[in-house]
Amino acid sequence: MLATLCATMFMAMLDNVIVNNALPRIGQQLHAGVSGLQWVVEGYSLVYAALLLTGGTLGDRYGRKRIFLTGLAVFTAGSAAAALSGSIGTLIAARMLQGLGSALLTPGSLSILRHVFTDEKERARAVGLWSGVSALGLAVGPVLGGPTVDTFGWAGVFWINVPIGVAGLLLAARVLPEFAARAKRLDLPGQALSALGFGSLVYALIEGPSRGWTDARVLALAAVATLALPAFVAVEARSADPMLDLCFFRDRVVTGAAVSGFMISFGMFGAAFFLPLLMQNVMGWSPSDAGLAGLPMTAMIVVAAPLSSALTSRHGPRLPLVTGLALCATALGALSFYGADARYPQYVWVLLTMGLGMGMTFTPVSLTIMQRVAPERAGMASATLNTLREIGGVIGVAALGAVLSSRLTATLTESLHRLGAPAELGRHLPGTAPDSTAALPAPVRDAVNAAFIDALHLALRCGSAALAAAALLVALLLRPPRGVTPWAAAGQPAPQPEAAHR
Repeated sequence: MLATLCATMFMAMLDNVIVNNALPRIGQQLHAGVSGLQWVVEGYSLVYAALLLTGGTLGDRYGRKRIFLTGLAVFTAGSAAAALSGSIGTLIAARMLQGLGSALLTPGSLSILRHVFTDEKERARAVGLWSGVSALGLAVGPVLGGPTVDTFGWAGVFWINVPIGVAGLLLAARVLPEFAARAKRLDLPGQALSALGFGSLVYALIEGPSRGWTDARVLALAAVATLALPAFVAVEARSADPMLDLCFFRDRVVTGAAVSGFMISFGMFGAAFFLPLLMQNVMGWSPSDAGLAGLPMTAMIVVAAPLSSALTSRHGPRLPLVTGLALCATALGALSFYGADARYPQYVWVLLTMGLGMGMTFTPVSLTIMQRVAPERAGMASATLNTLREIGGVIGVAALGAVLSSRLTATLTESLHRLGAPAELGRHLPGTAPDSTAALPAPVRDAVNAAFIDALHLALRCGSAALAAAALLVALLLRPPRGVTPWAAAGQPAPQPEAAHR
């Protein structure tokens, strides 16, 4: 059973990032620009984030096994549809279908673990393994993605999910236990407001740099997000049966873990979207080489996952979470000092640092939230955790992408003006035209690449600053009161959120 849950979560997490190595090829063959490529990533993540809380609620109401199997079937069908896509619009729609499937299967995975493993030590090991495999999926994605794209084309990164999904369906139907469903209303107002708010926010961030920040549609959607998201929080606070129970966040430890999960995804997903464009279209690497370059990061995640679990059990979550955030902030900041002429041995230490930081955070976040939530609320807690992670990734790609696109447009416009080149040449960004920038005159191509690197460096530094601020915030939130032993070090169950910090 544990192997089945881990394998399906590995597939779902793998799909979050494996597509990144295929983005340059997708841009060339489907004639997609930067915003189109962002939607290939964001279409999946946005639907996933918007419907995760609903997935947890449906599992509690109709049975976690049933909803888990439904989600796995939808995800597998979406993968096949993505592989067969002949246009960027069809591909984005298929990615959204994948996101729906992931939103249904993810909450059930962790909540089933919470119910099956009742012993605290066994549960800690199971959740640690589950979290480690999930993190491994995120790390292995680029490594598998490169050779897959080189061998089978960009569609291969989607076909790889189909046999895994079919095998997982057959196995899960036999081995997963079912739990009694409990009556629970669907929070339709909350669902509508969350989808509207986050959808509007992400659309405005992605389209703002290309349409202009004063564009009427961008401004209108930004206004919708500004109204809908606070309204969502207000509705959830007043609901008798909310999809997002704000009582979770009365516990400082739960809040600190949630902030960690959100910010790691914000920085790492944002950076992971643009690095393949840099490596393949500016530095001239093949997809396989760009993927294999991530092996050191993968190795460090594998090393760090059990280390962080042991640190959490002995000292509580504060040490591994703050350390992980600080390491990721350092890695992103350091990466911004390397350009197109950098050699791999010079910056491999950055990838090692990034992998260590990511690996230090995944297990403590999951373990902390599961140990501090009552079993009957495990589905909602799991959905809340994963929603925050996905929303962090969605906003990270959108926000850092907005920084990059705005800086790129400004720098490139100035450079082309100096060269006396037509401004419309600036639309040929790395990885977005059939022949990328190769067909451009050498001075213009150099200007495009230099502007892209300059803009990427600014985005990386913004991500680094955000992660450093998060590390400080989490350190403050998880600071134990004087004379109080951290819950994990004492080996005692944590207080439930309802009773904590009233």
